[in-house]
Amino acid sequence: MSKKIYVGNLSYNTGEENLADLFAQYGQVNSAKIIFDRETNRSKGFGFIEMEEAEAAEAAISELNNSEFDGRNLRVNEAVERERRPRNNSYQY
Repeated sequence: MSKKIYVGNLSYNTGEENLADLFAQYGQVNSAKIIFDRETNRSKGFGFIEMEEAEAAEAAISELNNSEFDGRNLRVNEAVERERRPRNNSYQY
């Protein structure tokens, strides 16, 4: 069963391929997604990795949390499903 991992404190220069390569050391990476701001198209400094094996994901979390990557100390933990907030497209003045 696959496992989703949250990766925070990413450098704005980190690409999805670089992030996938980092986690691939621990097992098969199904996907790597960095979250971008819709207005500026700039990285928000966090992303998600989905790994095929739960054991490999746990190893990656324990090894990579607080480790340095692209000049930043990563925050790595199991992703927690959040309730989606409704988008509010109406502006009040």
